Amino acid sequence: MTALFKPSAAPIRIGTRASALAVAQTSATAAQLGAYELVTITSEGDRTPAPLASIGGTGVFVSALRDALLAGEVDLIVHSYKDLPTIPADGIRLAAVPIRADARDALATRDGVTLAKLPHGSRVGTGSPRRRAQLLAARPDLDVVGIRGNVDTRLGRLYDPDDDRRVDGLVLAAAGLERLGRLGDASELMPLEAWPTAPAQGALALEIRADASPQLVERVATIDDADTRLAATAERGVLARLEAGCSAPIAAHARIRDGALMLSATVYAPDGTGELTVVDTEAADSDRSALDLADRVATALLERGAAGLAPLGGAR
Repeated sequence: MTALFKPSAAPIRIGTRASALAVAQTSATAAQLGAYELVTITSEGDRTPAPLASIGGTGVFVSALRDALLAGEVDLIVHSYKDLPTIPADGIRLAAVPIRADARDALATRDGVTLAKLPHGSRVGTGSPRRRAQLLAARPDLDVVGIRGNVDTRLGRLYDPDDDRRVDGLVLAAAGLERLGRLGDASELMPLEAWPTAPAQGALALEIRADASPQLVERVATIDDADTRLAATAERGVLARLEAGCSAPIAAHARIRDGALMLSATVYAPDGTGELTVVDTEAADSDRSALDLADRVATALLERGAAGLAPLGGAR
C-alpha cells in the first residue's frame, strides 16, 4: 500500500500486542502512515488462558499498550476497537478509526458444514457470552464450550487428538481470519441481520497521547474514516449506556445509508432462551448525534426489560 507521507517523515513508533493477528492488522494500518517502527507489547490478556470475565474483561488487552504510550515508549497504539473500555483514558485521545473490515462472525467446522448441519450435540467453541447465547438460541442441542487463545490455537482445537479438547466448530471474527489470510477456514459467514456482532467488531482504534504534536495528529488523522467512526461510536454508546460488562451478551451494529445512521442493538439471555432488539435511526452528522441515538436505543432496551435478560448496570 502506498504511504501517504514522504519517506523523509520521521518514523512513528507504533505499539501493538504481540499476537500474530495484532501484528498483522497493525502492520497493514501502519503502512498507510509512512515510515514506522513496530513495538510489540505483551498484555495481561495474552499471558493468561483464564476466561476474560475473571481477569477484568477485554480491557486487559489494552492497559499494557496504554501504559507504554503514556510512558513515551511509543507514539501510537493500535487496538481492536471492540477491546477498548468505553470509559475514556486520562491523557489519551482517539486519533483515528480506519475503514472497517468485515464485521461478521465466521463459523469454522472440521468438516466444512454449516451451523444448521452440524450433528446433534456437536461441541462448538467460543469465549464470547454473546456468541454462546446466539449459538444456543439457534441450536439448543449444541454443547458450547469456552475457548481462548490466538486464532491458530483455536483452529487447532478442531483437530486436537485429545477427545476432551477437540471441538467440532468454532465461532471467530471474520475480520481476524481475513487479516491473517485464513478466511478460507470459514465454513459459513453469519449474516449481520440474523447474527449481529460485538460493538465495533471489525474496526480498529488508533490512540495517541493527548499532548501529541500537531504533526502526528494530522498524520494519523489521514486514515480516519468518518462513517466507521460514527457507526462504532453509536454501537459502543449502547454498551456504555447499558453499563454492560464482558459477561453480558450484547450485540450492536450500525450503518449509514442516504445520510442516516441506523442502529440495531440486541440483548440476549445468556442461555439463549430470550432476546430483545431495538432499532432506531438518526441523522449521521456528528459524534453527538451518534451518542444520542445510542442513548435512545439503550434506554428503549432497558424500558422493555433487557435488564431481566442479562447482567446490566445501566437501569435507572
